[in-house]
Amino acid sequence: MCGEVGWLEFSLRARYRVMASVPVVPVRLDSLWGSIFSFCGGRFLWKLPRRLPYPVTVTFGWLLPSKRVNSKETRDAIEDLGEKSFQARPELKGHIGDACFRALARSPGRIVLVDRTAHRRELSAGKLLAVAAVLSRRWRNSIGRRRVGIVFPPGMGGFIANLAVVLSGKSPVNLNFTMGESAIRACLRKAEIETVISAAAVRKKMPHFPWPEDTRDMVAELKSLSKLAVIRRLAAIWLLPAGLHSRWFGLPREGDGEEAALLFSSGSTGEPKGVVLSHRNIIGNCLQIEMTRLLPKTETLLGCLPIFHSFGFTVTLWFPVLTGLRVVTVPSPLEHKRIASAVSEEQATVLLGTPTFYRPYFRRVERKFLQTVKYVVAGAEKTPDGFAEKWEDHFGNQYLEGYGLTETAPVVSVNLPGKYRVAGPYEGEEASRRGSVGRLLPGMAARIVHAETGEELNKGEAGILQLRGPNVFSGYLNDPVKTSESLRDGWYTTGDLARIDEDGFLFIEGRRSRFSKIGGEMVPHGTVEQDILKVFDLEESEKPVVAVTGMRDPAKGETLVLVSAANITAAQLRERLNEAGLPNLWVPRKIVEVEEIPCLLSGKLDLKAIEKLAQD
Repeated sequence: MCGEVGWLEFSLRARYRVMASVPVVPVRLDSLWGSIFSFCGGRFLWKLPRRLPYPVTVTFGWLLPSKRVNSKETRDAIEDLGEKSFQARPELKGHIGDACFRALARSPGRIVLVDRTAHRRELSAGKLLAVAAVLSRRWRNSIGRRRVGIVFPPGMGGFIANLAVVLSGKSPVNLNFTMGESAIRACLRKAEIETVISAAAVRKKMPHFPWPEDTRDMVAELKSLSKLAVIRRLAAIWLLPAGLHSRWFGLPREGDGEEAALLFSSGSTGEPKGVVLSHRNIIGNCLQIEMTRLLPKTETLLGCLPIFHSFGFTVTLWFPVLTGLRVVTVPSPLEHKRIASAVSEEQATVLLGTPTFYRPYFRRVERKFLQTVKYVVAGAEKTPDGFAEKWEDHFGNQYLEGYGLTETAPVVSVNLPGKYRVAGPYEGEEASRRGSVGRLLPGMAARIVHAETGEELNKGEAGILQLRGPNVFSGYLNDPVKTSESLRDGWYTTGDLARIDEDGFLFIEGRRSRFSKIGGEMVPHGTVEQDILKVFDLEESEKPVVAVTGMRDPAKGETLVLVSAANITAAQLRERLNEAGLPNLWVPRKIVEVEEIPCLLSGKLDLKAIEKLAQD
């Protein structure tokens, strides 16, 4: 028997069953964490349960013949049961608006947000809820469409706008303002957005944004609110029980699989796709992250990722609101000195970002400014070899790599500090493994399949990663073809080449689209890029200076093209890569010189733009 407790007991019993040649039925106990008998919150008995009654889920798996009962088979069986039992949790049927209302109303005095956009401003849970609740009443009646566009950097405006839209019963759509005008118009058209919430200061910085006629200024909206109405709401928040107040406000108790928000993918490989996230997806991912105990409410998170990015949307907005984690916001991940100052002055302990955003810290930020940081978490792109070790040696805080996708709301896996602290098959084992993106979050299942046949592969073999879990989306907006291509029988096909080792650590080898088949051999673009950076001593560059893409070739199927912002000749490229031991097939045959490598605001390479440069 195994679940949140009892893995050792299961292992011992399984061993005895093998000796007795008796089959074993795996059983998973779920939802024990948070009851008065668990050590949740660092206390054993002296606490209230999260809800009453407190249901526990018991899930039974398929019978395992005695010949198959070993550590690998039993662990796999328990992981599969973990996804099934997690899906049965009653919290996942909830409504994100109701969940946020209750979480904020339970402790109205706590500071949710410290906004450092222009000058320092604090926002308590009670004030955030009171203002958003009064504002939502107005928007519920004055905004006709279901989806509402939001254009804000990380900060107070984005928090209030998103919460007010959700409380009004509508879906927030945080628009990527770094896209071209035509791409933004396409997003507005696809999502049928007629109303956008922003601010005059934001609009002034974006003169080419296609603002619709009904664009509302958040500052003006807040000034026009009745102060008496806000005070009344704030008093009710302090005086009434959270659950009773939520019901009185008229929020639905269940949202489950209904649309809660819409995000547009970054579009690094093509036109942005509308990713519909349900209440189950967002609540589920926040609960999964909370169970890892990577971000307990005792920490202070520095949030600088844009909220149109799935990582910024869930981890730096909804997660702090739902769990009580204090977040400090800075408008842009590119403002390294401002981030360092905020970290130092606010005593931030966790920093989120990407390797591209972290790279300039070495030259622009002194070590003393990051002394309070316990660990940094990196995602969105693969961490270059040696980068994590260099960061830890230079700044002295742990570097943890994770993995996520917009379609998974977004977090899939992450390395953890210290000992592995989640009860289950891996309790007490190492928490991180260099080069990996950590283990899967609780409640997720994964399998690796052959890229061409779709046959499931064994542990350690590389293939296409498929995922299943409560955070996996249900489909793309108005695109049944792409939805059917990526979702089959509940499994989401990521398009990433990956492998899972015997200890459950996930390794991402690269995007399938970032490989070229040359002479029957699969050549990884990312590996070639890293080798070029190494042989030309360009690894210290703050911005990407090289990118490799593929073009069709009548003789070999494809040929590699180097798009370069560095001074590299074809002869030098061939000579140095050959000296480094790279096969001739891996050496780019053409070089396209550019002033700057196209990148998205998330730090990823803009693969579509790079491919176009190569073709042109």
